[in-house]
Amino acid sequence: MKKKKGFTLAEILITLAIIGIVAAITLPSLLVNVNEKAWDAQKKALHARLAQAIGQMNSLGGYGTYTKGETDAETVDTAAESFILDALSKVYKINNVCGPDKLSSCGIPSKITTLDAKSEIDFPVKISGLNTKLLNGAHETGEDGNVADTKAAAFETVNGESIAVFYNPLCSSDTSSNHFAQNKMCVNFIYDLNGSEGPNQVGKDVGFITAFYNKNPIVVAPEAYNSDYASAVKHYTEDSETIDAQSACKTMGEDLRLPDRDELASLFVNAPLINLGESANGYWSSSVISLGTSGLAWAQGFGNGSCGRNSRTLTGYVRCIKR
Repeated sequence: MKKKKGFTLAEILITLAIIGIVAAITLPSLLVNVNEKAWDAQKKALHARLAQAIGQMNSLGGYGTYTKGETDAETVDTAAESFILDALSKVYKINNVCGPDKLSSCGIPSKITTLDAKSEIDFPVKISGLNTKLLNGAHETGEDGNVADTKAAAFETVNGESIAVFYNPLCSSDTSSNHFAQNKMCVNFIYDLNGSEGPNQVGKDVGFITAFYNKNPIVVAPEAYNSDYASAVKHYTEDSETIDAQSACKTMGEDLRLPDRDELASLFVNAPLINLGESANGYWSSSVISLGTSGLAWAQGFGNGSCGRNSRTLTGYVRCIKR
């Protein structure tokens, strides 16, 4: 009689052990990829909804009260909470609003990890906590607008996102000269897609969206790539072709591009979140002012927030963002 062949118990156990080991190695990376794709889709949808809502407002400036006192106790500050309740909630569905002292009640984490995953920082609670340079420089005085160091408020969306709002009621509209990022910033949103639940890291479940200009606002949500281009490059146009800086991003990755002027300004506003350093030469944008070999393009300084019209004879650094 022919004996039937089969697997022994030992062979089955060894096979199951191997499957378990392979699963333990591969599943975490698969789950990360799935999460990141879901986050990317959620980020784009959130940006689109906020941009549409802000586009329905007549202006972004002047909500609430901000009167700076000698001490925090004397300072009257209802700006961010008033912007949410009196402006944003009229055009955007909001579940819950939290004042400056109760951000955690809206799911805002106390700490977040920076883009490079090297630092854990306290979640900013006022405009100066975003970037101390927002309160420095020539932008603070004159007709071109000012910056109020208001406290953040927060809200939760119907989709479960937690969003902190940093609001500058003194923001100005766009101008072709004396362009500083600071006083053009009207509202900066830092969101956490899943509330205080981890990983609470910029570039994953945490990101930012910025609305510039009191009149005719522009809403941007740049996703910074975690690296600068290695060296300074020129950026200008000959006829219609953009040279050097634009191609530098393609060199670093096909899914990367050069940010425009307002996207670069948003990176400046949120510089500590992405550990963005300073450059004396500034960072090039894709916003070109004039064509030709003597053409000009906007370049954002991260030392003082000024955005200048640099010529092709100058060099600057490149910070790419995801397409």
